[in-house]
Amino acid sequence: MPISPGIQARGIQLLLSGMMTRVHKDLRFTDIPKRTEAIQVETGAGPVACTVYRPPVGTDTSDPAPAPAPVYVNFHGGGFIVGRPEQDDHICRYIAATAGCVVINVDYAVAPQRPYPAPVTQAYDVTAWVAENGAANGWDGSRLAVGGHSAGANLTAAVCRTARDRGTFSPRLQIIDSAPLDQLADPSTKLSPIAKPLLNPHLIRVFTAAYVPDPADRAHPLVSPALADDLAGLPPALVITAEHDRLRDEGDAYAKALDAAGVPVTHRVFDGVDHYFTHTGPVDAGKEAIELMASTLRTALSA
Repeated sequence: MPISPGIQARGIQLLLSGMMTRVHKDLRFTDIPKRTEAIQVETGAGPVACTVYRPPVGTDTSDPAPAPAPVYVNFHGGGFIVGRPEQDDHICRYIAATAGCVVINVDYAVAPQRPYPAPVTQAYDVTAWVAENGAANGWDGSRLAVGGHSAGANLTAAVCRTARDRGTFSPRLQIIDSAPLDQLADPSTKLSPIAKPLLNPHLIRVFTAAYVPDPADRAHPLVSPALADDLAGLPPALVITAEHDRLRDEGDAYAKALDAAGVPVTHRVFDGVDHYFTHTGPVDAGKEAIELMASTLRTALSA
């Protein structure tokens, strides 16, 4: 008897849950102190736990109280089935310290327990709450950016599309890092120039079947942003892709489509690296990509 996609996803969920937090020791930025607190945000798909990272505090107590810092909402990766936001601790602490913004790291729901659209609902509702509740929480919700890695980058695109369509908030930047953007295409058509890339077609199929169990939903623009033909009016984007990643082509295509629609785009392909390199290395490329995120955010949020 074939093993159901849900059972396969739960098995991979258990296998990857510990692995996803194994960030390369030279990418952890443990020399950067962090100030964090836990909050919970109510959404239309249930409460969501978030970790708030604050920028470092100055030591000169004679300075007047600074203006509230801008804010960046981060969505971790994990194929939509691994709920381990702490895997992005190194990115969050680096961005908070060097981009001078508050970072909200979101512990959104994952499949197969909570498939689409629950993660999209939670991602959007948390970001809308962050935009609306800055004054009470010590950040400037009018200077907001959103971004993510792998599955989290897919959710980033969905948040930005939903915000545009509803006319609610306007992120100053979206960061799309190594994203699955076409979940309708056969994973066997997603190629890599190396023999054994991190992602394989079977793994991608399991992720997709768990997250979007109804095949009719897989072409929806909130699921497959690369298939949408109405990209005008989306926020400026930083799109990062990796040369050896099976998801590179759809990321490259999305960057081109955004640019063609008049969206300001910075697109960087990192050579010689695979999916998740911002976590596992090579260290030089990982640090360069994370610094690119931070510097682009700093510029976008300070304007």
